[in-house]
Amino acid sequence: MADARLTADLRGDLYEQFARVGKALGSGKRLELLDLIAQGERTVEALARAAGLGLTTASAHLQTLKRAGVVTTRREGTRVYYRLAGDDVAVLYVVLRGVAQRHLAETERARAAYLGAETEAVGRDELLARAEEGGVVVLDVRSPEEYAAGHIPGALSVPLPELEQRLAALPPDREVVAYCRGTYCVLAYDAVRLLRSHGRRARRLADGMLEWRAAGLPVAVGAGD
Repeated sequence: MADARLTADLRGDLYEQFARVGKALGSGKRLELLDLIAQGERTVEALARAAGLGLTTASAHLQTLKRAGVVTTRREGTRVYYRLAGDDVAVLYVVLRGVAQRHLAETERARAAYLGAETEAVGRDELLARAEEGGVVVLDVRSPEEYAAGHIPGALSVPLPELEQRLAALPPDREVVAYCRGTYCVLAYDAVRLLRSHGRRARRLADGMLEWRAAGLPVAVGAGD
C-alpha cells in the first residue's frame, strides 16, 4: 500500500510539471506575448508596447512564461531580451491554436470578427516555387524589427503603415504575396485589401512567419537581404 501511495505521489508530481506549462499558457495576453516573441527576441519594453500593456504587467506575464521554461532571457547592458526557449515552443503554440480552431466554435467567430472578410491565400509550397521562378514579389508587412529578426529569404520589408506610400516602388507587372506574423495576423489581410484597392494583383501567405519557422524552412536575418 505504501509503495502504491508513493507511486501515485510521484506520478502526481510529474503531471504537475506538465501543468506548469499549461498554466503559463492559460492567459490570452501571455499567448499574445508568446506570439510576438516567436517573431524574434525583443526587450521587455518593446513587448509591452506591441501588446498594449504596462511595463509592470508585461514583466509579470513574461516572468510567468520564463518560470514555465517556455522563454529564456539574455541581458545586454540594462536591457533584458526575451526569446523562445526552443523551436518546440513555437510548434506547441501552433498546435494549441489549431486545437482551439477545430474544437471551439467561438474561436472561428472571434477569428472572423478580427480578420474580417477572407482574402485569397497562397500556400507555402506554391510561394516557394513562384519565388524561385521570380514570378512574384514577396512582401513582409511586419515591423522592421521583426523583419530583421527573421524573414523569408528574398522578401521585401514594407511595413503596413508605409505600404500605400511605397506602392510605386513595387513592380506593377508582378503579383504581390504579403505575409506577416502568422495565420491569425491581420496585417497581411489589410495589405492585400489595400493592394487590390489600387488595382494590384495580390494574395497573402496562408499562414506566416511563425508557421514558416515551425516548418523548418529557410530564414534570413538582418535589415537587408
